[in-house]
Amino acid sequence: MIIKGLNNKQKEAVETLEGPVLILAGAGAGKTKTITHRILNLIKNGVKPSKILAITFTNKAANEMKERVFDLIGQDKTLNIPITFTEKPFVSTFHALGVHIIKENGALLGISRNFTIYDRGDSKRAIKNALEEIGFDTKQYEPGVILNAISREKGDGKTFSAYKNSNREYFQKIVAQVWEKYEAILNQEKSLDFDDLLLKTAILLRNYESVRKHYHTIWEYIHVDEYQDTNQVQYDIIRLLGEKTHNVCVVGDGDQSIYGWRGADIGNILNFEKEYPETKVIILEENYRSTQTILTAANNVIKKNVMRKEKNLFTKNAEGEKLELLISYSEQEEANMVADKARELIENKVSPREIAVLYRANFQSRTLEEAFLKKEIPYQVLGVKFFERKEVKDILSFIKASLNRESTNDLVRIVNVPPRGIGKATILKVIMKQKNTLSPALRVKVSQFLGLLENIKEIAKKETPSRLIKYIIRETGIESAMRNGTREEQEKLENIRELVSVASQYDLLPPGEAIEKFLENAALATDQDELEKDSNAVKLMTVHASKGLEFDYVFITGLEEDLFPHQRLNEDEVNQSEAEEERRLFYVALTRARKKVFLSYAMIRTIYGAQKVNTPSNFIGDIGDEHITSTGDTEKPRGVKAIFINF
Repeated sequence: MIIKGLNNKQKEAVETLEGPVLILAGAGAGKTKTITHRILNLIKNGVKPSKILAITFTNKAANEMKERVFDLIGQDKTLNIPITFTEKPFVSTFHALGVHIIKENGALLGISRNFTIYDRGDSKRAIKNALEEIGFDTKQYEPGVILNAISREKGDGKTFSAYKNSNREYFQKIVAQVWEKYEAILNQEKSLDFDDLLLKTAILLRNYESVRKHYHTIWEYIHVDEYQDTNQVQYDIIRLLGEKTHNVCVVGDGDQSIYGWRGADIGNILNFEKEYPETKVIILEENYRSTQTILTAANNVIKKNVMRKEKNLFTKNAEGEKLELLISYSEQEEANMVADKARELIENKVSPREIAVLYRANFQSRTLEEAFLKKEIPYQVLGVKFFERKEVKDILSFIKASLNRESTNDLVRIVNVPPRGIGKATILKVIMKQKNTLSPALRVKVSQFLGLLENIKEIAKKETPSRLIKYIIRETGIESAMRNGTREEQEKLENIRELVSVASQYDLLPPGEAIEKFLENAALATDQDELEKDSNAVKLMTVHASKGLEFDYVFITGLEEDLFPHQRLNEDEVNQSEAEEERRLFYVALTRARKKVFLSYAMIRTIYGAQKVNTPSNFIGDIGDEHITSTGDTEKPRGVKAIFINF
């Protein structure tokens, strides 16, 4: 049964149980199926489920893997295993794994078990505060840029103390000053940011032998999905966890490495065999998703890269339709052409949810949205996280502030939600233990507010997450204030009620653990978690956001030089790695499609208020004329120099 439905290469991966294994899995090659069957085979061969660790990058991928593993275990009648919570394989994202390890061992680093997780918005606000405290102009030193610099250093495994002692240029000196203040803010509020979840985990595993040995006894078989996306600190975590047994199975595709800009190192997968010389390499090339035409186009594109392991995707699926190139005069015309094609598909009984429109940069979505609105085509933009909506964050802050009074960020956020006549300055005086300087009226208001937080804390100890949130929206006055408010406020109330539904998923856990898990998962939610399964709408998203997803029909828009790719491929050797990553990004876009790909570009596009005459992307030429059919006006626009078209 274990090999049923597997091809020979998948079977080989499933049956190779000991030692390091590198599975190079092309797009649509059934890597999740392979990993889950390998986990099942380990269990069938006597490995306790709890000895198995599987790590991936997104909650969506982790949940899918959990479901598949548990379904396979449940379906296999030869296994007589009572699958209790403790006996299940540990399937997690990297960040959730970090939370788990830090909560068990963080005291060694002076980290409270009840630490708060800063999302990117929280971190940017803290960086802004740090800049202002130092006296820097936040317009001159953009908080997001400083945060990205700190994030990159943490991803490379550097602590602040290591960074401040290195030789630095002017910008690095600025970063060091801000980082020091930022660390102080995090420590004061008993908080960690996303990067800390990984960095602190690596420090615990590296510096504390007892911690490392403990996890060696717990997890003897390690699986890592999307290994090409790991950065240095993630690489360190896997190396340290697997150093005893070397039973490390990594799955990935160097051709889909698209996160170099945030620190991912393609060298981790390309050099895996150097780290583990005894590695068994297995290449999965059979694609189960796309037509052969799409795969041929993708192969033609990616083979131009030098930094890669050779593979050539093929399929037993139909040859399929040629890729269709939509040529338009302007971005508005491009958006209308895309919308018209989407409407045509829908009229031909294609479900809107099976259509995706991809773009290189977020700004491109505006004209697309306008066109879809005008033509009344249902659409959903991926990118606005549910848990980052103000009203949702307010509720979460009530919970976090009640559990962690050191979290100034959360206290300041909610002190006047709904309005209760307490300002930021007042609550800061309370935090600084200067309550006696307040007027009698303010003292009463503050006492009532702090009493409310204390009540929330007590409720959290004994009630389910959903009941806790109902208590918060009722007792704070949020519900009554919004119920009779504007339409916008009523919509916000609906979002809060949706939060109750989300929280109810944790209601079966013990109360304290339930709240903890709920807050953890809310903090670690990703863009892809926003894809509602029942949302029958065309999906609009960046190519980066589409990673791991698949659709019947895919539109890849804005295929113009300097937009997609961002870097011209004929530039000097210094930019070769960036150029190759852009090509990998296009490869990812192509391989999201099952049935057909539409390519589009505009001859003229307005960027930063100026019109730019465009050259079509070199990627289009890489595909080959024989695989493309063109739609649109290829005539020279009036007043514009002819620059193409000859693929």
